[in-house]
Amino acid sequence: MMTLDDFKDARRTLDGVLHPTHLVYSPHFSKMHDCRVYLKPENMQVTGAYKIRGAYYKCSKLTDEERSRGLVTASAGNHAQGVAYAARESGVKATIVMPTTTPLVKVNNTKDLGANVVLTGGDFDEAAAVAARLSAEEGLTYVHPFDDLTIATGQGTIAYEIFQDLPDVDMILVPIGGGGLAAGVATLAKLLNPGVKVIGVEPVGAASMKASVEAGHVVTLPVTQTIADGVAVKTPGEKVFPYVRQNVDEIVTIEDDELVEAFLDMMERHKMIVENAGLLTVAALAHLDVKGKNVVPLLSGGNMDVITVSSLVQHGLIGRGRIFTFSVQLPDRPGELLKVAELIAREQGNVIRLEHNQFVNINRHAGVELKVTLEAFGKDHKKEILDAMTAAGYDVKEVSTSNVY
Repeated sequence: MMTLDDFKDARRTLDGVLHPTHLVYSPHFSKMHDCRVYLKPENMQVTGAYKIRGAYYKCSKLTDEERSRGLVTASAGNHAQGVAYAARESGVKATIVMPTTTPLVKVNNTKDLGANVVLTGGDFDEAAAVAARLSAEEGLTYVHPFDDLTIATGQGTIAYEIFQDLPDVDMILVPIGGGGLAAGVATLAKLLNPGVKVIGVEPVGAASMKASVEAGHVVTLPVTQTIADGVAVKTPGEKVFPYVRQNVDEIVTIEDDELVEAFLDMMERHKMIVENAGLLTVAALAHLDVKGKNVVPLLSGGNMDVITVSSLVQHGLIGRGRIFTFSVQLPDRPGELLKVAELIAREQGNVIRLEHNQFVNINRHAGVELKVTLEAFGKDHKKEILDAMTAAGYDVKEVSTSNVY
């Protein structure tokens, strides 16, 4: 069992190891949802995620014999870095099995911490099977990323810090992948204040814990499909499942496009990079009755590669109407491009890119095609620009915006 004494021991062990991640009040999300939102920024933690807590605490509890055999684990990235860090600090060898789809930044960070990285499998579950085989064949000590009560106890120390910063917290929102974080945080939160609500959040495309709770036992999804790679787990943990079922009050699910919106908000309003799994809790605010409450969304990590960041920014801006592309047929004569440019300028559109193609038609008298990618203030401004083009006599068509960055 996870007891209060266990959590106290974990807190003592982690003292001096962790970065302080004090709650950050969010005026933007508070106003948006008519409550008081305090972000728990574990994206600013050692190794960029909360996973260092459980990994370090687990390693501290291993015997000398277990350490001497070396460690092995499977991870989509954050647990990998946590184990690699803890192993390096303990002078222990670590082998990390990661899916081939793992973002490059997580792979490189794990290698930089001194671990031997094995890239194999298309998802976490396939990588975990390889890690289990290596443990059996080579005698390595397996450090499970979530289905381990010692790991979950280390993760749960987050609850101590939340209550320290905000004693009258009403609701804590926790991302769920395999369930270790949710089990630890929810269990300690209920020990400290049985009245606090703990809400678990999963992506729609990987809601294995929600399915398990509804079934009354752990179930395995046939496939996971989500941009939140850190929580893309087909089978939640058997050992932590009872703690989630008992102490998590509700599990909500989030669509991927909501994470894109949350990512843009987090960048623009708080200047923070938070990975998609960590944004689940921010997106969940819109699905819950939080009016008037003190709410803490847990931002579980911030390890995201630059290419993914670029893609999310672009998709977010397109979704909000702040970047769009239109095409129009123009007469093939001097001055026509200038007329369009002047119209766009009057409407305060900002040109990002344009393509003036004289070869779109065999008969140049039929016109040339102009494609323009613009920056606007939002969907209303975008409509004003397109309406102005139409009013000026142009047959304008909005088209898909190709890669801008």
